Amino acid sequence: MMATMTPAAAKETSGGNPKHTETNGGTDAKGASVVVNAIAVLKTFSAEEPLLGVTEIANRVGMHKSTVSRMLATLEQENLVERDPETRRFRLGLGLIAVAGPLLAEMDERRVAYPVLRRLTEQTGETSALMLWNGDEAICVEQIAGQHQIKHTTPLGARYRDALSASVQVFLSSLPAERVRELLRSGTISFPGMDDAGLAAYQERLHQVAARGWAENYGETSMDEVGVAAPAYDHRGDVAAVVLIPAPRFRVSRERLEDLGEACVAAAAQVTTRLGGRAGT
Repeated sequence: MMATMTPAAAKETSGGNPKHTETNGGTDAKGASVVVNAIAVLKTFSAEEPLLGVTEIANRVGMHKSTVSRMLATLEQENLVERDPETRRFRLGLGLIAVAGPLLAEMDERRVAYPVLRRLTEQTGETSALMLWNGDEAICVEQIAGQHQIKHTTPLGARYRDALSASVQVFLSSLPAERVRELLRSGTISFPGMDDAGLAAYQERLHQVAARGWAENYGETSMDEVGVAAPAYDHRGDVAAVVLIPAPRFRVSRERLEDLGEACVAAAAQVTTRLGGRAGT
């Protein structure tokens, strides 16, 4: 992963004179850079890599280990990160829930979708989740775990940028073709081995997703998992969120996949209605 040079890292490596007279503007800039660096540290954690050591974090944000260590100590005091007792590596802390709680509580999509997701999980026995799009990735903001002992889950905050992910397919199918090509060609959305022919085939696939009303991922991103996803719309007819059902592949035949797809579409339609939305045009 390419390291991102943060403001503090740039200062540390710039060779600038640290003895300059500090004005109020300089103090403000320093405070802002500390905040930016702290955010960069927090963003290094992901659902795929929830535990990270100081050296790993320092390499990714382009800061000295001692700087990162001090910053983590401060974040730990505020419960924004916590240290694993066995590995001594860091993970995100429960204090972040307190920070994000008011935002989550006010998210209309999350609030109105919750009872729909509960019914969907009761109906199918599988995990159901609500995904939002932040411009270049799908993010899970709500989940109801499945009833089976063996199940696939989508952790809150999990981010997906794989072109074959069911939720990503749905979001991309609602975007202009040029924007889709930009995301794929830049590598922002992962699509290994993409060439002109592959891009054309993928865009045709997105047309089919839009026409059918739901997308599938039958072991394409993980051989052990399948996923189906369908869009929920806002009052403008734009895709506001996506309802997702992830499930173990061994339990889902092709026929069962169709049933899950139809259940997902019905649930997404209920979320659309509860949002006061209408199907896209």
